Amino acid sequence: MSVKSSISLTDQQDAFARSLVENGQYSSMSSVLQQGLELLRQKKEAEAVETAALRELLQRRLKEPTISNVKMENRVAAMIERKRRTVRVDP
Repeated sequence: MSVKSSISLTDQQDAFARSLVENGQYSSMSSVLQQGLELLRQKKEAEAVETAALRELLQRRLKEPTISNVKMENRVAAMIERKRRTVRVDP
């Protein structure tokens, strides 16, 4: 089903869309706008999935026990030392 809609574009947007049609990349202005809206829909859906995943990760992290700064610094130092030994880099 198609719905007719009236929209306003800036001169720059109109020129860009028309150039895509004139260059044969799209068959019509409607095709250009439909593709743009589809890309925007996909982007919004991906952002929603990423946001949900980040919220879930944050909630899991908040439920985990915390460690002190000293312990974290020791873990990071040990990790760096392991990496240095692996690639044989002198401090």
